[in-house]
Amino acid sequence: MLKNARKLSLNLKILRFFIIPTILVSTTFFNVNQDAKAGLEFQWDQDSNYRRLKWFQKENKRKFRNTIYFFLRPSDRKTELLKINLAIPKTFKSTLKKEKISFCKVLIGGFENRTKCLEDIPADIEINTDESGMRSLDIYPYRPIPSNKDSYAIVFKVNNPKKSGLYQFHSYGQPKGKSFSSYLGSWTILID
Repeated sequence: MLKNARKLSLNLKILRFFIIPTILVSTTFFNVNQDAKAGLEFQWDQDSNYRRLKWFQKENKRKFRNTIYFFLRPSDRKTELLKINLAIPKTFKSTLKKEKISFCKVLIGGFENRTKCLEDIPADIEINTDESGMRSLDIYPYRPIPSNKDSYAIVFKVNNPKKSGLYQFHSYGQPKGKSFSSYLGSWTILID
């Protein structure tokens, strides 16, 4: 009887040695984080003239209040800009108000600091809608945007659209001394 009790306690110790780690390891699989971000951006038309610009948004859920920063870094501006035009996709169905759109000198955040506007740049902002329903935004700063080491941003404070998806915004800038705008780049925003 004593021999059987020792054998049973030894079997329980061995069983405990294998079962407890298995349970601890398997619980991590049940608690998988569903908000994994992909490091890949897919474009339907791989055009060599496409330039991807950086952006940041505070909330990517549909119908949530959001702040979106469209960055214009020093590498995105080769000359001083007199005017910036932002083409808004037709499917981005969100109410845009002039009071909720601003243009500023920005600190692009990272691991140690947050993205924030350092200085508001005074500018006239116009929201245009054509017959086909396409919207665009024209920004006329009071002084030309210099081609220095500072980063600038167009800031939207909007409610996200009801539909999730990818929304591609295109940017055009009118350089100083020119009468036409040229392509600066595009931002692809994701709404879940």
